[in-house]
Amino acid sequence: MKYTLSFLLFLSLSLTVFAQTPEKMSYQAILRASDNSLVADSNVSIKIIIHQNDPSGEIIFEENHAVSTNSNGLVSLEIGTGSSVLGSFNTIPWQQGSYFVETQADINGGTNYNVTGVSQLLSVPYALHAKTAESITGTITAVRANVIAFTDSRSIINSDINNTIACTRNATLTLSSNFSEMAIGDTINLEAHNGATLTVSAATGVSLNYTASGSAVFASEVGNVRFGLLRKSGENAYIISGQ
Repeated sequence: MKYTLSFLLFLSLSLTVFAQTPEKMSYQAILRASDNSLVADSNVSIKIIIHQNDPSGEIIFEENHAVSTNSNGLVSLEIGTGSSVLGSFNTIPWQQGSYFVETQADINGGTNYNVTGVSQLLSVPYALHAKTAESITGTITAVRANVIAFTDSRSIINSDINNTIACTRNATLTLSSNFSEMAIGDTINLEAHNGATLTVSAATGVSLNYTASGSAVFASEVGNVRFGLLRKSGENAYIISGQ
């Protein structure tokens, strides 16, 4: 049976830095089977890989975790505290480029990692780099993703970029051709709420998950939320996860 990782909002939900202990970053994801059923109350193995500059770029950090999902299929761990395979989390040069987290999972708790998901790390890790600054000038402004209500079908717009689209009524988001406002590597978080269905549709000349004019459907159940992540991978190409 095929399994998928459904990412919760940003991969990095919180950050903890202590003077005398290792730096670490909280991570949560939901494991679902291909029929959308939850992988609940199971012992699983998770491999965390951090790539620099590109989703398939140089691997600068890798570690393994043995964790358990809860009754909702949710797995929680702290990146930086696993069994080290390559590199050190507290020496990652966050100021030198963009970073992507690749997650691999074995839902049987072994080393047969056949579930994979990739997402870009956004603003949170750069708090790690801030502690190395010798001086700070000007005003420090907190940055967080905006939640955009989505109830009517429309094309993608500039304000969607790096924010969260919260769909509460059946609607379609169309990926327009030559949408240059969204840079390669930019992302949009997707949420379908409480029985609503969010459809993402690629216009003519645009590919979604390597399919020309492709589409993806996020159908939520009443009382639940369905999560996904959209990333621009090329001039007229997008990758979507969480289906």
